[in-house]
This record gives sequence, C-alpha cells and structure tokens, in this order.
Amino acid sequence: MLQYMPLILAGVLLNAGAQLALKQGMNQIGRFDFAWANLLPIGLQVGLNPFVALGLFCYVVSVGIWLLVLSRVEVGLAYPMLSIGYVVNALAAWWLFGEDLTATRIAGIVVICFGVWLLSRA
Repeated sequence: MLQYMPLILAGVLLNAGAQLALKQGMNQIGRFDFAWANLLPIGLQVGLNPFVALGLFCYVVSVGIWLLVLSRVEVGLAYPMLSIGYVVNALAAWWLFGEDLTATRIAGIVVICFGVWLLSRA
C-alpha cells in the first residue's frame, strides 16, 4: 500500500481542495434559501462562480484518481485514508476562513491521525 500512498494523498487532497474551493465560492454568493424563486438567480451565480467551477473540477479529477486507487488497493485500507481530508479541511478552514479550531476538534484531529497511522501500518 505504501507505494500507492502518493496516489491516495493526491485524491484526498484534491477532494479536500474541492471542499475549500466550494466553500469560498459559497462565501462569495452568500446565504440563500431553497425556494423556486431562487432557482434561476442563485443557480446562475453558483454556475458562474469560478471557485465553484474549480471545486467541481477538483472533484472530477479526485474521483478519477480514486478509481485508480481502488483498482490497486483494498477498499478496507484505502477508504479510511479519506479521513486525512478531515484534518486538512479543519486546518485549512481555520487558516483560510477563520473557523474555530477548538480543543475538541484538535483532539479529534489527533485521533484521526493516529487511526490513519495505524491503518497505514497494516
């Protein structure tokens, strides 16, 4: 599995980057209500936002990479590696968006890192 770690990390980081790009795009658009009246105006804003487009592109590429990973690594080993994305997103959201990074979240990040380390040794 170690030989496929760069591929796994590329997929995970692209997935995490997709979330961050989508968040930035939605920060630019702002809060909206789900209503029929919003379908066209908000849909156009979402569809034309470059960060949303970047996020969707990152998702497509990450899915392609993940298909490569799944063709080479057992899903029971590969899938838990996706949790690295939680760590990346929590830290990046704190740094980029000023989101809270509480002691509880930090403890969760430590637990996730320990779990990924254990699984990578299997």
